[in-house]
Amino acid sequence: MSRPLIISDCDEVLLHMVAPFREWLDESQGVEFKLVGHNFGEAMRWKETGEQVGEKDIWRMLRGFFDTEMHRQTPISGAVDAMGVLAEHADVVVLTNLADQHREMRFEQLAGHGIDARVFTNQGPKGPALKSIVEEYAPSRTIFIDDLAQHHRSAKEHVETITTLHFCGEPSIASLVDCAHTSGHAEARIDDWAEALPWLLEELERNPR
Repeated sequence: MSRPLIISDCDEVLLHMVAPFREWLDESQGVEFKLVGHNFGEAMRWKETGEQVGEKDIWRMLRGFFDTEMHRQTPISGAVDAMGVLAEHADVVVLTNLADQHREMRFEQLAGHGIDARVFTNQGPKGPALKSIVEEYAPSRTIFIDDLAQHHRSAKEHVETITTLHFCGEPSIASLVDCAHTSGHAEARIDDWAEALPWLLEELERNPR
């Protein structure tokens, strides 16, 4: 019989991203990052003028960060140990919204922190990529972990049997992101690995859907 499958996002689930990105913007790009509402694009302003950073520059800076600054990212507390435990009970892969050219960099980055998992890259909603991964692995059950509500919605639209956990391990933004559990697209919302791991292990023991 096939094993269960855990598909996890990376940024703000396994590794901190916003905090090191904010520091890098402040140090080298002349940009202040302050997330007030739910819109990431509106969080970046030029320090000199206070004007909002345009979309083109936002994407340029994000690419620049992942091209040269991934070494700044550190693990979310408990994530490395949790992935190790989960790998004893299920296949574990990472689905990350990065350009394909960053796939190997992400794999090496995670391996350097002690997370040895296959990495899939994606752009846009994650539902189609999740469906493809599930078709390849044909697991007994699938659990998806992500920090953004829109990816949970997309997951439910494309993989009917999937179980999803909304997890955001960055305290500075956790309360600001839309909740997929509240909207009905995630089975639970847990932002701490000490609580998330027992929940995931219990879900893995449930009868397959």
